[in-house]
Amino acid sequence: MAAYSESERLAELRAFDATKAGVKGLVDAGFTTIPRFFVHPEVEPTSGSNLQVPVVDLGGVASGDPARRAAAAAAAGRAAEGLGLFHVVNHGVPQQVLDEMLERVRGFHEEGVDAKGEYYTRDLSRKVVYNCNFDLFRTQAANWRDTLSFSMAPDPPRPEELPLACRDIAFKYASYVQKLGTVLLELLSESLGLNPDHLIKMECADGLRFFMHYYPACPEPHLTLGTSKHSDSGFITILLQDSLGGLQVLRQNQWLDVPPVPGSFIVNMGDLLQLVSNDKLKSVEHRVVAKSSGPRISVAGSFSTSHATSSRLYGPIKELTSHNNPPRYKEVTLKDFIAHYNHKGLNGKPALDHFKL
Repeated sequence: MAAYSESERLAELRAFDATKAGVKGLVDAGFTTIPRFFVHPEVEPTSGSNLQVPVVDLGGVASGDPARRAAAAAAAGRAAEGLGLFHVVNHGVPQQVLDEMLERVRGFHEEGVDAKGEYYTRDLSRKVVYNCNFDLFRTQAANWRDTLSFSMAPDPPRPEELPLACRDIAFKYASYVQKLGTVLLELLSESLGLNPDHLIKMECADGLRFFMHYYPACPEPHLTLGTSKHSDSGFITILLQDSLGGLQVLRQNQWLDVPPVPGSFIVNMGDLLQLVSNDKLKSVEHRVVAKSSGPRISVAGSFSTSHATSSRLYGPIKELTSHNNPPRYKEVTLKDFIAHYNHKGLNGKPALDHFKL
């Protein structure tokens, strides 16, 4: 592909952004090639192998069975230390709620620009944000996806502030995910040898933001990505995805597929959890490949990725450090960490490196 100047690239980005139609608009317009700013210089090849993802069974945990709770905490801890993610089954969220959430997210993204365009913005501080690539004007190459996001905790929007397409189900789904996140953070606390409420008292479950991604079928999937390599910014992410697949995890320098498991969630550790655990729990690098089929729908619930105004400092938990295992990260406010993460964008470089001692 012929090189083009930065001024040409910027003009194309502005013209695209002004449509407020995202990549869905390109597909609707019948594009058979992708715009130049979506082309990635190099797309690392897929290994072709499936990742063996550990499974954490929450059956019996809610009922207070101590043996099953201990088993779930141990399984979550092993997975979080080794791989950085796991499947969760018997989580208590009805299948009907999962199905409706995915259906309503698809419904929003497939509305016309007149309906969804009012939510289109580059101001990430707004309660409801719809756009194509939050870092569109900073990244080297854009990703083939559109996203609707909004914070549901600690300060949820009023119902009328959310798009009608997903308004009712969003609040119902959020209440389930909030409870599930609390249980998972309790189990991870126990796996670290801490009191069950340790991470909860650190306010790790106080912030919850949803990212509702739409990955349309791509005419040239070999040239771009749905989401480029990154790790998540928060403490944990609870991911709901449809059956299409496309999620991959970087493991020993190989990109491995994470096949969807119907009815389950993927839970992955985020950068802030790796920071407070002093590298005990691992934030996992992952990406989403572009596909010629689609659309792929996913809903990521990320805990504590809201722009908190709290002055609370997060650093390695004192009980997890010692003379032989000193703190590896400096203390940082959530606001400053997220500001660095968003400014950096999805450039493939770990955000945690910036905070290492």
